[in-house]
Amino acid sequence: QVQLVESGGGLVQTGGSLRLSCTASGDVDSGAIMRYWRQFPDKQREMVARITKEGLTSFAESVKGRFTFSRDNTKMTVTLEMNDLKVEDTGIYYCNYLTTGGSYWGPGTQVTVSS
Repeated sequence: QVQLVESGGGLVQTGGSLRLSCTASGDVDSGAIMRYWRQFPDKQREMVARITKEGLTSFAESVKGRFTFSRDNTKMTVTLEMNDLKVEDTGIYYCNYLTTGGSYWGPGTQVTVSS
């Protein structure tokens, strides 16, 4: 079993920044791919960012150039830095740990961007 603990999020005005962090513990595999997904108020979901063990990242087109994603393999922690936030970034953000052995999800954290 793997447990994911998320932190960060909250309320910010347009143009502001937030940081989300997620730490995996338990029977972790350092080779796991870590991702952040988000669920919009209309319940649509989008994969926001993805990072491999080697630190290779990919992002949704909607956040490219504004978000960065980093990883500390020694702590099994990932950090999503969100800059120049927009109202359309509002949603619940979920950390996801993915290996061939399974997929685990964090409880989610609310991000609200006000105009």
